[in-house]
Amino acid sequence: MVIPDGGPRAEPGSFRDPANRVFHAGPDVLRALDAGAAADWRALAATDFFPALMAEGKVCGTELVDPADPLPADSGEWAAVLRHERIPFVSHPYEWSFAMLRDAALLHLEILRTALAAGFTTKDGSAYNLQWRGVDPVFIDVGSFAPAREGEPWAGYRQFCQTLLYPLLLQAHLALDFQPFLRARVDGVEPEQMRRIFGGARRLLPGVPTHVHLHGAMQRRNAAASTSDVRAQLRAAGYSRELALATVRGLTKLVGRLDHRPAASHWSDYQRTCGYTGQDRVAKERFVADAVTAAAEPDLVLDLGANDGRYARLAARHARYVVAVEQDPAVVDELYRGLRAEREQRILPLVMDLADPSPGGGWRSVERAGFAARAARADVVLALALVHHLAIGRNVPLPEVVDCLTGWCAPGGRLVVEFVHPEDPMARRLLANKPDGLFPDYRPEEFERLLAARCRVVQRLELPSGTRTLYQVMVGG
Repeated sequence: MVIPDGGPRAEPGSFRDPANRVFHAGPDVLRALDAGAAADWRALAATDFFPALMAEGKVCGTELVDPADPLPADSGEWAAVLRHERIPFVSHPYEWSFAMLRDAALLHLEILRTALAAGFTTKDGSAYNLQWRGVDPVFIDVGSFAPAREGEPWAGYRQFCQTLLYPLLLQAHLALDFQPFLRARVDGVEPEQMRRIFGGARRLLPGVPTHVHLHGAMQRRNAAASTSDVRAQLRAAGYSRELALATVRGLTKLVGRLDHRPAASHWSDYQRTCGYTGQDRVAKERFVADAVTAAAEPDLVLDLGANDGRYARLAARHARYVVAVEQDPAVVDELYRGLRAEREQRILPLVMDLADPSPGGGWRSVERAGFAARAARADVVLALALVHHLAIGRNVPLPEVVDCLTGWCAPGGRLVVEFVHPEDPMARRLLANKPDGLFPDYRPEEFERLLAARCRVVQRLELPSGTRTLYQVMVGG
């Protein structure tokens, strides 16, 4: 993902730990450390486990740089500056599928277990500390590592439960999609909420007695106690690093056993039911491949409405990175599992309703950037068999649909868009549930007029079936 050049700017989501702060300076991701954090970094860099985790790709690449590297003048006094590798595309946990969240949780626990064995710990346990290189999770919060103190519990346990374990329990045990829970609260699912959900016989489900009810009871009992008081109590009770490691091993075993494989949905069988002929598929794949190739190895391709990833895979042959967005969590989960089996590092699948994409969230609604802000500079945007779902299925005016799709392209970027004619079987199915005459402007000639008014149509192809038309357009630039 290309970040525009310009002066250094603070990362809006990096402010909760005053000991370090992340900045963007052109293509660089910099982390400024205060004196205490700099000492922790020097100790961390001297270990055997941390360089090994980086070499295995489990922790983002990090190096110490000249502290004179440019930072904002008002950023404060810092003792050291680190440079991190840039993640291709930033995503949020409520955009992940079940298997993605589980794999991220398992990596988090693996890193913590490795750190504890070497005398270190992580100060945080948040799902937001992880990102993705394709289907490989990677831990990014290097500032979270600190020397472990004997007798102290893992400070990130509550965060881990609220943003990773609890969402997994909701979906594995109750078949509730976790994404709305995480999107609603940046801090995740509260123990008290989980306690009410997992009452009665549900109290005995795996992981619930210890990590929901006992955890909640401990919080209520110590509500008036300070953190130092709780730590003192645990030390007096004989809490040790060995017990902490045992807890992490238990969590790893629990998370590894959680699973959710939903029944097949309409969208999971879309390639068989969508009505394309063999000739249509061949022509469409050739058209898409030509458009992506014409962009000369694009850095970022967005595949909007990716379904089973057929065209995301095709685009990945010619692009550095593809973000495949699909509304159905079950379809994304199946796609992720398939890509993981293929060890594909150029495709990131995400769960998202494009008629209600991820908004900005957290503090001042900028702590977690909305999807539009993260995706607005794609080199190629694929919008295949999508327009009719937005314009007819979700009643979005056709000009708004075109504005949205072209708005995700970088200047000079390409949009590959498919218009499904009103007489197409899939369009007729959607129109059958709408009042007659509700969409008088939903016509191919009107769609072409809207495209031509906003960008340059480079190529047009009517598929052999005669009810779908593909367009390749250049946007701005």
